[in-house]
Amino acid sequence: MFEERNEVSPVTEGTPRWLAGAVVVLAAVSLLALGIGWNAAHHAKNAEQVVAAQVQILNHNAEALTQRLTQAEEHSAQVQGQLNVVTSRLKLTQSELSSAKRQAKQIKEQYGKQLASVETSLASKANSDDVKNLSGDVSGVKSDLDATKGSLQMARGELGTLIARNHEEIDQLRRMGQRDYFEFTLDRKGSRQKVGNLVVELLKSNPKRNQFTVALYVDDMRLEKKNRSVNEPIYFYTRGTRAALEMVVNQVSKNKVVGYLSAPKASTQSSGG
Repeated sequence: MFEERNEVSPVTEGTPRWLAGAVVVLAAVSLLALGIGWNAAHHAKNAEQVVAAQVQILNHNAEALTQRLTQAEEHSAQVQGQLNVVTSRLKLTQSELSSAKRQAKQIKEQYGKQLASVETSLASKANSDDVKNLSGDVSGVKSDLDATKGSLQMARGELGTLIARNHEEIDQLRRMGQRDYFEFTLDRKGSRQKVGNLVVELLKSNPKRNQFTVALYVDDMRLEKKNRSVNEPIYFYTRGTRAALEMVVNQVSKNKVVGYLSAPKASTQSSGG
């Protein structure tokens, strides 16, 4: 009799494929998460540095603003103080101005009363035409008195003519109307200028001694006057006249002289001839 044997052969089952795939996916996810985390940490660090730098800048700006605010407050306090001083002075000036206006008004009123009184007094003595004529006469007399006063202070030359020492005195002599006056200025050595009916040439000047030398060209003749002094009259005659011409130099400087020529009036020369 044959015995029946039941042999059991072990069955080997393989590893599921989905498990390997899951491991791979898990590893990939882990690496991706690790990369993302590192990148995030790097960006966070950079952001932290940027924020720190901005905070530092903001702190610096805040300090600067604080200093400026402090300075502005100090300046404002100074301006306020000056404004107070100006306001006080302005009040004082307004007070003084008001006082001055009151005084001016009083003076104007007093002057108006006095003027009215003077006009009334004048009206009782003369009419307006007489007053105008009197005013003109007074002005003429005043001018004559001024000319006379000035002439009394002037020296006289050998021929009795008055010697002017400057432009103002020459104008005084002109107003007297006795002679004609021609002023001249020679501003360099050898310069010539026509003065009246003659020509004057500067030959030399000596400021230290107040002396000069000139040449006069008149009637086709040359007359040289050497080493003459300031305000010293030089007399000479021209052809056909009996009255003398008179030249005077008032200023002498280096290579420059200033003076005038005095000539008799044309009517005087004609009557003398």
